[in-house]
Amino acid sequence: MNEVKFNIRLYFTGGMKRLTDRIDSTDNLTPQRIVLNAMTELFDSLSEDEIEMIRLRYMKGLTLSEVASRYSISERTVRNHTNPTVLQVKEIIARAKKNELIDRKEEIECQ
Repeated sequence: MNEVKFNIRLYFTGGMKRLTDRIDSTDNLTPQRIVLNAMTELFDSLSEDEIEMIRLRYMKGLTLSEVASRYSISERTVRNHTNPTVLQVKEIIARAKKNELIDRKEEIECQ
C-alpha cells in the first residue's frame, strides 16, 4: 500500500486522530497534528460526492472505471474530482517529512 493510500485510509478510519492524540493530547502543533489538521481542512472543503469517490477508490479499492460506473460519469471526470485531492495529500505528507527533518537537524545541532 502506498503512502498516500495509507494516510487516506488512516484518516477516514479515525486512526490518524487516535495516533495523534496518543502522541500529544495537548493540541500542540506536532508534525502529526499538523498533518491531521491539514487533512481535516482538505476533506472538509470537498463535496460529499468527492469524499465518496475518494472513499470508494482508497478505502474500498475500486478502480476508476468502477467508480465512474457508480456515478454514471466518465473515468476522466472521476480523475478530475479525485486527483487534486490526492496531490494535496502528497504535498501534506511531503511538508510534514520536510518539517520533521528540519526539526531533527535543529535538535542534533543543539546537542
